[in-house]
Amino acid sequence: MLRAMECRELLGNLMDYLDGEAEAALCAEIERHLAACPDCRVIVDTTRKTITLYRAYAPPVIPEDVRRRLYRVLNLEDFIA
Repeated sequence: MLRAMECRELLGNLMDYLDGEAEAALCAEIERHLAACPDCRVIVDTTRKTITLYRAYAPPVIPEDVRRRLYRVLNLEDFIA
């Protein structure tokens, strides 16, 4: 149970860690944990790869009629430009 709590706590700081915004002490703590926890290592590696792939591709172009229908279904008509 202690390990699961530790994982949740450390992974709660994951985005700051991956963005390089976490303090050095926290980064060191996360890296120590990752060295001993293969489950968290997979999560961090997968998240890092997902971010890399997302940044590598341009956002899809959504046809105007599809965008309008989507906004209407989501009840977001006020945000249609």
